[in-house]
Amino acid sequence: MDAIYVGIDVSKDRLDVAVRPTGQSFAVARDGAGIDELVGRLKAISPRLVAIEATGGFETIVAAGLGGASLPMVIVNPAQVRFFANAVGKRAKTDPIDAMVIAHFVEATKPQLRQLPDEMTRLLADLVARRRQIVEMIAAESQRARRVSNPRMKKSIARLRKALEKELAELDNDIRDHVQGTPAWAEKEDLLASVPGIGPTIARSLIAELPELGTLDRRQIAALAGLAPWTRQSGQWRGKSFIGGGRASVRGVLFMGAMVAARFNPTLKLFRDKLVAAGKPKLVAIIAVARKLLTILNAILRDKTPWQSKNA
Repeated sequence: MDAIYVGIDVSKDRLDVAVRPTGQSFAVARDGAGIDELVGRLKAISPRLVAIEATGGFETIVAAGLGGASLPMVIVNPAQVRFFANAVGKRAKTDPIDAMVIAHFVEATKPQLRQLPDEMTRLLADLVARRRQIVEMIAAESQRARRVSNPRMKKSIARLRKALEKELAELDNDIRDHVQGTPAWAEKEDLLASVPGIGPTIARSLIAELPELGTLDRRQIAALAGLAPWTRQSGQWRGKSFIGGGRASVRGVLFMGAMVAARFNPTLKLFRDKLVAAGKPKLVAIIAVARKLLTILNAILRDKTPWQSKNA
């Protein structure tokens, strides 16, 4: 009997579902009743893998429902699915077609199942994501303050910034309490923060948004964070490698850590300086530092050993 693969395209109000290799398709509402119906229909066909495309948060409730029903579920990167669609000639784009492409993609690539984060990890991730949004809003208001000259507008911006900064402080307290109230996370924070360049904010962001850290090898964790270089080569031609995909929020956090580490972590500063001295552009050097930093952090959590210069 052929293995069954399911693709789910998620929109605000509904879920389009496609099944391979049978070609079956159907749709349900994206609400409690619809997810219950979906779970029942999927359990009846015993799929090898169910794939949901990440859609800016709409997929969360669906993933939780399927994971809670012990169905084998993965969340796939929409950019990878679109590349796959172009490769197999699926230019048309509708929700039912997208669901079938997702099913075809997961059937062809068979991505590795990963354990869903538990409720506490999801809450921490939500707090960290909200903190990131508040920081972005503060930065936007700071930019506006530089462009306006009207005193009334300046006062309005100052009031909003004060409110945002208060909210940021409260979120930081919530995140700190959440991490320190969980012994396993507190241990992880201490291990991560032992690395020069990694402060509590970066450590907590990694705990929340990269829970696989310490459980994968260096290539897998780099790919998950979007720091694995993609090589472009054909015959004698060799293009520049580039990075992308993965978890953009994690990559951003690691870039911040890399920029600090390149100044204050003697080992990584030496690594960065050697790259620049060898003619590497500064941005390429920082990307390399971020990738090396991630490898170090992964090994520290794997071995449960604080930072030492020999870690690098």
